[in-house]
Amino acid sequence: MPATSALRRGLAVIAALPLLTLAACGYGSDAKDDGAAKVAAGAKKIDGLDSVKIGYFGNLTHASALVGFQKGFFQKELGATKVSPAIFNAGPSEIEALNSKSIDIGWIGPSPSINGYVKSNGKNLKIIGGSASGGVKLVVNPDKIKSLKDVKGKKIATPQLGNTQDVAFLNWIADQGWKVDAQSGKGDVTVVRTDNKITPDAYKAGSIDGAWVPEPTASKLVAEGGKVLLDEASLWPDKKFVITNIIVRQDFLKEHPKAVEAVLKASVEANKWINANPDAAKAAANKQLEADSGKALKPEVLDPAWKSIQFTNDPLAATLNTEAEHAVKAGLLKKPDLNGIYDLTILNKVLKADGESPVDAAGLGTS
Repeated sequence: MPATSALRRGLAVIAALPLLTLAACGYGSDAKDDGAAKVAAGAKKIDGLDSVKIGYFGNLTHASALVGFQKGFFQKELGATKVSPAIFNAGPSEIEALNSKSIDIGWIGPSPSINGYVKSNGKNLKIIGGSASGGVKLVVNPDKIKSLKDVKGKKIATPQLGNTQDVAFLNWIADQGWKVDAQSGKGDVTVVRTDNKITPDAYKAGSIDGAWVPEPTASKLVAEGGKVLLDEASLWPDKKFVITNIIVRQDFLKEHPKAVEAVLKASVEANKWINANPDAAKAAANKQLEADSGKALKPEVLDPAWKSIQFTNDPLAATLNTEAEHAVKAGLLKKPDLNGIYDLTILNKVLKADGESPVDAAGLGTS
């Protein structure tokens, strides 16, 4: 199977898993309206739009979106244009929703962003902003693995073939001088592709010895007796790497720039509030998770997970390019042309108006 096809297959695997309660669009589930977001009296529609449809995951790494909805930041900036949220369990299904115009804007990870851009020959999506960095850890069974060298010969889970954490783990394995077949996951380490929802149960059952996973899954494993052996942030310059960014359909960006600007204003406002009020923001994100899924995170999971994530407007573009290089190195992707994947024009306009420094596209921006 060609390498690009392998990545596409891998990124699509999780899309076949059950979503939450399916919405009418057939891709994501609708978030519950807890009354936090109300249209202000006298507010007007933006760009004449009745609604703007925003997708995100029920993950703490998407807390900018969680807080944006919970605190009403999106609705405030969109005026009388209703904000319509949709929750996804996987990047491929969110990209499909974006392609079908079931959503307009989405919070999503770097690997599906790269894949979606490449598959459309650079014609569908743009990355328009950053959201979060970090929040990924290698958690292991301390009875079986006491040092990094002990990972050799063990069964380690990643969320899916070719996803962001899978690529990072395969790259780390290669850096140790070990060999693993990327597609099968077999070799000096057995890479077990396991959905994050069932990874804690797999760990408890003893079918895996550890996992390279994002939050809050990593902290759920720690709550089950696991030990953090490695924080992926330690492998990156300045301990920063993109885990979540913001994408938009190119046609929506062209036709409704004011609506895009409103969403980015809300995101910047949410990140500012999160960083100024970490405890309140943590509670707000958890409240939105509970509203969306019916279940809040326990403190022993929420607290350490939250501490490992940095919320930023910077898309950390250079690290996305590095992640693409890692996928190529692993044999999961042919060298992609990512020129033009970013359009940070509106974000930098918003940041300037807010007195903040502009962010950089690392040479991959729209000219």
